[in-house]
Amino acid sequence: MARRPLPRILSSGTMSLNRGRDLARTAADSATDVLHPLLVIGRGLRILAAAGRRRWSQTPKDKRGPALFLGAACVLVVALVPYGPLLAMITLMAAAAWHGRDRTPAKTGPSDAETERLGSLYEALVPYFSIPEDPSPLFAHGGDWDKALSGYEFDEAGRITRLHIRYPAYFTDGEATSRARIEALLHAKSGRGREYLFDWDEEGNQLDLRVLAALPTGIAAQPFVTSPGETVLGFTDAGGVQRTLPVLEGDEPRDVPPVIWRTGPRSTEPHLLAVGQPGSGTSTLLRSVALQALRQGGDVLIVDGGGSGEYSCLSGRRGVLAVECGPTGAQATLEWAAQETERRLIATHRAREVGRPAPEDTRRPLWILLDQPSVLAHLAVAEGGPDPLAQLQVPLRHGRPAHVTVVVAEQFGHLELLNDAVWQHTRARVVLGPAAVQQVADVLGLPPHTTPTAQVPPGRGYARLGTGPVHRLQVPATPDPYDEATHPAYRQAVLELLPERQPGPDRLLSAKSLQAPAVDAPEVAAEAP
Repeated sequence: MARRPLPRILSSGTMSLNRGRDLARTAADSATDVLHPLLVIGRGLRILAAAGRRRWSQTPKDKRGPALFLGAACVLVVALVPYGPLLAMITLMAAAAWHGRDRTPAKTGPSDAETERLGSLYEALVPYFSIPEDPSPLFAHGGDWDKALSGYEFDEAGRITRLHIRYPAYFTDGEATSRARIEALLHAKSGRGREYLFDWDEEGNQLDLRVLAALPTGIAAQPFVTSPGETVLGFTDAGGVQRTLPVLEGDEPRDVPPVIWRTGPRSTEPHLLAVGQPGSGTSTLLRSVALQALRQGGDVLIVDGGGSGEYSCLSGRRGVLAVECGPTGAQATLEWAAQETERRLIATHRAREVGRPAPEDTRRPLWILLDQPSVLAHLAVAEGGPDPLAQLQVPLRHGRPAHVTVVVAEQFGHLELLNDAVWQHTRARVVLGPAAVQQVADVLGLPPHTTPTAQVPPGRGYARLGTGPVHRLQVPATPDPYDEATHPAYRQAVLELLPERQPGPDRLLSAKSLQAPAVDAPEVAAEAP
């Protein structure tokens, strides 16, 4: 039974309403800026009128007559004096502007509650930033916290959002364990459940603490503006990368900083390893990578070790060579991938020997996506067959010049089942979902620059490309479009990105149809002039 496509979401009315609301808000702000002097004078006149009415009500009745006579005489004198009315009007406007000014007192320091919080944080840091031999310690019990803590900011709940700390020069800030103790203490004292960025200035003996805003989770899969060979893994903080991409978050266009993974012959990180807990978003990442690879004209091989059917939407699509879920099919598919990698290398080498460019079929990108391959390896070994992961050594080692890219997604509990070739050649790493600092450091090679939280949305984690820095990452929402439990808008976005189906019966390609053609050396040489 054919599946009925999901209804298209109408967004033109919402976009027009939002545009009109933005124009009205901009016009109101501009009018307020232009009319600000008149508003101040009007507020001052109202204050002067209220003061005069209050003074008149306090005047005894027997003195109101002489007061009226005196006021009328003053008005007559002002009217007869040259330029008197003009000077009186100027004086009245000046008095109104003075009384109508903003008298909100500027905040010059922390409140009592904020002072108490800063004092308790200072006392908690004393055992870590002081030694008995220091004659004039910067941190001491009962000392002045304002000498060491500055640049503080608080949120509405009274929790610290930004803080600048000066610490003594003898603190061992070059040791990771010493820094980790300070970061854990500041995380606990400033409030849990938030991500903190710690910027250590070892030369100046200063530490900056800052609370990071949450990464956007409403960006769905969509055609990203990238060059050939570039894949968007997700989105990160504005200060982490020097590039932005135009995207749609719901119906609102915005520019967000992406984490770009570059593949191809000139890539230094040709293969990717994604690790996470169940439900952390590794399958979402693989679907996002597959859709971007198909949009750029590549061929995709998918091996679903979990057998959950989350890649059935790609089965039979143009550019998808196979979607395998069993150990036998995975073995045949990966064996073909190894032979195809060797064929491409041989064809490219022989073409260059005769001074010709590489054949077109060797330059078409081939993507091998494996989701939980350790499950298939375990089943194959239990049935007495060979390990399918052994076939990955050729694509991993020689895939870069052959335009072959391998992406492996695995769970934390099965990492020991991955062979050495996967760990050695997957230089681009992604960790998704809740994970301890040591788990992230074991996969990425460096600890995260922020404090991980226990509760994170799906697709949230960290990424590191080669020897680069560790970036916070939020994967675009790319759910299974046949899963009715997910958001309808996200499912519709994935359906719109799927290629058309191939002609013929909707079935997986067999291993026999994936036989690599042999390279005939005399035929290649005959093409040479």
